[in-house]
Amino acid sequence: MKGEDMATPSDNSRESIPKEKAANIKKGLLTWKKDTVFTANIRGHAIHFDAGGNEGCTPTESLLMSLPGCMAVDIVLFLRKMQAEIGKFDIETTGEANPSPPKYFRAIHMKINIAGKGITPEKLERAISLSQKKYCSVRHSLREDMDITISYDIAENA
Repeated sequence: MKGEDMATPSDNSRESIPKEKAANIKKGLLTWKKDTVFTANIRGHAIHFDAGGNEGCTPTESLLMSLPGCMAVDIVLFLRKMQAEIGKFDIETTGEANPSPPKYFRAIHMKINIAGKGITPEKLERAISLSQKKYCSVRHSLREDMDITISYDIAENA
């Protein structure tokens, strides 16, 4: 495909995009460094990719961590609205890739480890559900046949 065939707006064409649509356009720049090493720059933040995993994460590893990253933001915001106080929060994530190309993720399991005050299973399950079913953009960008499971461990204090 030639560059001019691609439907990517340039900086100059942004003016012709209606304001309501321009707010939904995300842009980044991927730059080749050497071999299979690249740097992605999004809004001034760099992410390093390396297919060999020596100088950065592999692209699939970054995808694997994008899901819990997106859900974590939602969950923390929802729990705060539910008057919970979070002292500790992490998500252990494991992905099972298809054994042959394309090596997409067939399954992802996340285990939420959370501690604080006022965090109940009901509140946490509600926050997880809202994120998965409505708000997590990464979840809604993934394959529908992917098996995503979530477990959790709640401790009273951090």
